[in-house]
Amino acid sequence: MSGAPDWFTRGIGHIWLPYTQMQTAGDPLPVARTQGSRIYLADGRELIDGIASWWTACHGYNHPHIRAAVLEQLGLMPHVMFGGLVHEPALDLARRLAVLLPAGLTQVFFCDSGSVAVEVAMKMAVQFWLNKGITQRSRFVAFKGGYHGDTFATMSVCDPEEGMHGLFAKVLPQQIIAELPADAPAAQAFNALLERHAQELAGIIVEPLVQGAGGMLFHDAEVLRHLRAAADRHGLLLIFDEIFTGFGRTGTMFACEAADVTPDIITLSKALTGGTMGLGATLATRKVFEAFLSDAPNHALMHGPTFMANPLACAAANASLDLFESEPRLAQVAAIEAALARDLEPARSFPRVRDVRAKGAIGVVELDRINDPGALRRRFIEAGVFVRPIRNIVYLTPAFTIGEEDLNRLTGAVISVLEQWTRL
Repeated sequence: MSGAPDWFTRGIGHIWLPYTQMQTAGDPLPVARTQGSRIYLADGRELIDGIASWWTACHGYNHPHIRAAVLEQLGLMPHVMFGGLVHEPALDLARRLAVLLPAGLTQVFFCDSGSVAVEVAMKMAVQFWLNKGITQRSRFVAFKGGYHGDTFATMSVCDPEEGMHGLFAKVLPQQIIAELPADAPAAQAFNALLERHAQELAGIIVEPLVQGAGGMLFHDAEVLRHLRAAADRHGLLLIFDEIFTGFGRTGTMFACEAADVTPDIITLSKALTGGTMGLGATLATRKVFEAFLSDAPNHALMHGPTFMANPLACAAANASLDLFESEPRLAQVAAIEAALARDLEPARSFPRVRDVRAKGAIGVVELDRINDPGALRRRFIEAGVFVRPIRNIVYLTPAFTIGEEDLNRLTGAVISVLEQWTRL
């Protein structure tokens, strides 16, 4: 890259980038710093960030309250193992999450990423039955359009047709992938599926309200109520993957609130630390937890990430929760939703546009296809914004603190770029 800083030229040849064909990919952008909703490149350019670092930086980058909390914790204790030891940031965070989430989700298991949080949830669900002496309940129902992570167990509950993991189909555990029961025929088919397979199932896993990386696909709260009733009818555990939807992204603090449904297990990550560092959490009800309480050592949950409950990450997460309490985040999300719905609507008339939709701080323009997403990303960068289309969608998931002018520039860039792009 012409004019790149020395650190870039020295190191770029050793990096293996995510979701990238390294043979054909162009160079990534060297970033010097971030602030608010802005990404500052090493060459002096500024980009307005439209996706908040994969939906994590809900308060914007470098928020002073989170920064101060992490710096204070760094001076006290950057890390200590969580085996046989505990610390104040983790216990405070566990208590606060249990209070924030629907009543009953009381037991918190920390890990270090979203994929691992889902792995832990699946492991909990299977062992819940094993500890009861029921060995055949080891599979899951998941849904078309779903995405739950890139580790082996999580790949098995992603959409096998539209997902990224088709190469691994023959080595993954075989789960049951169904249509979401979003209408009467689909609900009838789903009910019949459970009648046939319930005795081999450990649970049902779903992203509530919005299936994120699978295409920003929206569904109604009634779907979640149907899943809760079906799980109860067949004695299955219901898992909500709120790694994307949690912490205000869909308009309420957690998506499950919109349906007034409490799952048996819920997974959290991404915005948990306000986008500052990796942390995951899997919360379970007391009913699930009590299945692991026994005199038998092998009834314990045998899982323990080395950096689980990292004090720096827990301090960041507690500071992030402070901001949700002291600053009007959900009101900001409501204002963003209105702006996205209004300002992206003109794209509906463009050729090749299938749909335009908004929910919370999520705005989507769905196309029939995107043949060259790399070229489209470059168009957005030329327009001064960082937008990363996936599959056949162009989406915006900005920081909740984004200013009105920056949000207008984001939506304006999407409209101007797609108006030309869809006519090529």
